[in-house]
Amino acid sequence: QVQLVESGGGVIQAGGSLRLSCAASGRIISRYALGWFRQAPGKEREFVTAISWVGGSTTYADSVKGRFTISRDNAKNTVYLQMNSLKPEDTAVYYCVASNFIYKTAVGWDYWGQGTQVTVSS
Repeated sequence: QVQLVESGGGVIQAGGSLRLSCAASGRIISRYALGWFRQAPGKEREFVTAISWVGGSTTYADSVKGRFTISRDNAKNTVYLQMNSLKPEDTAVYYCVASNFIYKTAVGWDYWGQGTQVTVSS
């Protein structure tokens, strides 16, 4: 089992920055791909970004490419999401996820955090 706990959400003005953190515990997290999804009110959960456990390769949704950066610190069992140039449409609950492989759909990710709210005001 892997437990994921997100932190760092909040209310921010458009154009600002936030950094989300996800602390993992349980199995050896360094052997898992890690990622972030988000869900806005009335919308389906959508893929944001992910990072592999081998080589640290990353992938991003087009909507966040160039603004968001995912990184991981295996020694601290933590994955980060640096969000810059935030827009009101980034408002959502952000979820940390872990699995053996990277999937761009919610199905396939084995472990989910409880989520942290990010609200971007215009």
